[in-house]
Amino acid sequence: MSKHFEDARYYLGRAAEHAKAGVKEELAPIEARVKDLVGIDDDEEPEPSRLDRLQADLKDLEERAEGEAREAVASARERVADYRGRDAAKAE
Repeated sequence: MSKHFEDARYYLGRAAEHAKAGVKEELAPIEARVKDLVGIDDDEEPEPSRLDRLQADLKDLEERAEGEAREAVASARERVADYRGRDAAKAE
């Protein structure tokens, strides 16, 4: 690509960024008025979406399954240790 096109592309990108910032700045008071009229508070957290609820449920299930797996492993280790202890007693 020619250096001129690269420069033009760069400056168009910068111009778009500045235009976006200018539009945001100009519309900020209007956005605030609309939010006041509609009753939207910026400090309020929105209700969790369906995806957020599903992710939270999956996290809970994962933690519960992990706990159950740890308990099963501990129980199996105890049984193996008991079995080995009885086996050693028979050998004597």
